[in-house]
Amino acid sequence: MKVLIKGVLLNGETRDIFINNGVIEEISEQCTRQADKIINGNNKAALPSFINGHTHAAMTLFRGFADDMPLKHWLEDKIWVLERKLTEEDVYWGTKLACLEMIKNGVTVFNDMYWHWEGTARAAAEMGIRGLVSAVFIDMFDPKQGQEQIDLNTRLFELSEKYKPHVTFTFGPHAIYTVSEESLIWMRDLSEKHNILIHMHLAETQDENHFAKERYGQTPVEFLDRIGVLSERFIGCHGCILSEGDCRTLKARRSKLVHIPVSNLKLAVGKIFPHFLMKNDGISYCFGTDGCASNNHLDIIETMKFASLIAKFVNHDPTMLPARETFDIATKVAARIFNLGDWEIEVGKSPDIILIDLNRPEFVPNFDIYSDIVYASNGYAVDTVICMGRVLMENRYVPGEEEILAKAKITAKTLVAR
Repeated sequence: MKVLIKGVLLNGETRDIFINNGVIEEISEQCTRQADKIINGNNKAALPSFINGHTHAAMTLFRGFADDMPLKHWLEDKIWVLERKLTEEDVYWGTKLACLEMIKNGVTVFNDMYWHWEGTARAAAEMGIRGLVSAVFIDMFDPKQGQEQIDLNTRLFELSEKYKPHVTFTFGPHAIYTVSEESLIWMRDLSEKHNILIHMHLAETQDENHFAKERYGQTPVEFLDRIGVLSERFIGCHGCILSEGDCRTLKARRSKLVHIPVSNLKLAVGKIFPHFLMKNDGISYCFGTDGCASNNHLDIIETMKFASLIAKFVNHDPTMLPARETFDIATKVAARIFNLGDWEIEVGKSPDIILIDLNRPEFVPNFDIYSDIVYASNGYAVDTVICMGRVLMENRYVPGEEEILAKAKITAKTLVAR
């Protein structure tokens, strides 16, 4: 599909952008090429789309169901109880709702870990966005359960070809306290053989650290390093309880992290992501929202503001995580982490593109668009979304959104009553 964006603000200048099957072929003052779709960019700014580094997408069905509760009670008495009832169809509609919400917030890529893998994959492919999708791998140190999980993931890896280019299979070991060493080693080997990303909760709570010390005599990072799981393909999520030694190890192995500030604050995990160690050690990280049961929202713009303000406050330094750096982490740094190439609006490149509506109070007087986005805005400022050359939203409308909202609401209420 050929898309032409006319008269849009790009890097402070009014430009036309011509996109052919997702690749930017021309940026000029006046493009005369023929297009299948012409978008009026007047009073809009073109930016690369946002990337959500850690989600449990179908948990949109749990939004507002179990808030303001201690973590252990929240998990064991509410969330896990509902998750045992989930069907693939439930996950499908919950993920479609998540994809709709992310599109509305300018997110075109999400890195997911959840049950019923194919429900998530189907939804992402149908909605037209990019999903790095893993099944939750939990064996609870039971060899039989471990083999079942290995067989499942082997089958899903083969099945994932069916959902390309929208869906990429990843491994999703839940955490070191729910996955055996043997299973982690199996994933390590397949990850290396097939260049598969490993997406895992890491150093989220003090309880996780205590478990690792008692079982392995090491921190979670030290244990994963000892068995060779850490590599440039490893993506650890949360990272609230990382030490200086842990960060040196992560840097040496070129492993990546995902900072999830809103969920960590809401669940009061005790510590926050160590920005100063990331900065000092040069560790690549991006932002994630987590699931809607522990965040309630899938807005990366909101997440950027939390991340920037927390970094300034905790480090007593107002220069930490400035707006442009924060924006770049949510876009081009995240794209590198997930092997998406150069996420820049330049000729020859193929980022997904969003248009921001500048006719909003928070963009006046618009001295600096990055400051306005990070500190003054939210996802509602996104007007248009283009993913892989396909227009997914224009004038804040996504085709079919009425059915998704209705079906997801019924699915959630039925699940709770089941």
